[in-house]
Amino acid sequence: MLQPQLSNVEPDRNGNNLPSEDYPEGAGTIDLQEELARLEDIIVSGFRIPLTGRTLVDDEKLLEQLDFIRASLPSVFQEAGLILDQKEEILLEAEEYGQQVVEAAQAKRAQILAESDIIKQAEREAEQLRRQVQQECDAMMQETLAEIEEKRRACMQELEEMRQAAIAQAQEIENGADQYADSVLEGIEQDLKDMLRIVTNGRQELRAEMPPQRNSPPPKKR
Repeated sequence: MLQPQLSNVEPDRNGNNLPSEDYPEGAGTIDLQEELARLEDIIVSGFRIPLTGRTLVDDEKLLEQLDFIRASLPSVFQEAGLILDQKEEILLEAEEYGQQVVEAAQAKRAQILAESDIIKQAEREAEQLRRQVQQECDAMMQETLAEIEEKRRACMQELEEMRQAAIAQAQEIENGADQYADSVLEGIEQDLKDMLRIVTNGRQELRAEMPPQRNSPPPKKR
């Protein structure tokens, strides 16, 4: 609501100054809509003349209200001008504030983009590091598999050499055993031959010393 400041003395419709007691209490600030409503009440509350469509009003009250409203209009206009000035100032402040908001938004956007670039760079570095670690792990795995295969082949070769050595040693032992057994059997055979020769010789000597017998059956053949 427009509430202009009024002086203690207001001019009437004839240009005369009206004392402040002729206006409602607190006339230093008025509500223009309220005063217009009072003016309307004065007219509406007048006496209506039957069959004429006319109304009798208290002209004194009506003129006082009109004078009061007329006197307050310059102050209302002045206040409206102040409001317009304030409006321009508010618009300027709003425009400045809006500019600050835009600049802050642009700065925030730049910050977000910078942070986004940092995040993307970090992601690229992380992906590169992951690939490098993966390559190193693959290389280590291949190297480990190669070492395992090499050790497996070395173990197989060593086992084969041990097997061949064991076979050779067993063959050697077997050959030695055969030779030993052959030599033992040869000795036994020689001993038996010697014993047989002794037995044969002894029998021959015994036969030579024995007198011949008559009608003796011929010796059995063996």
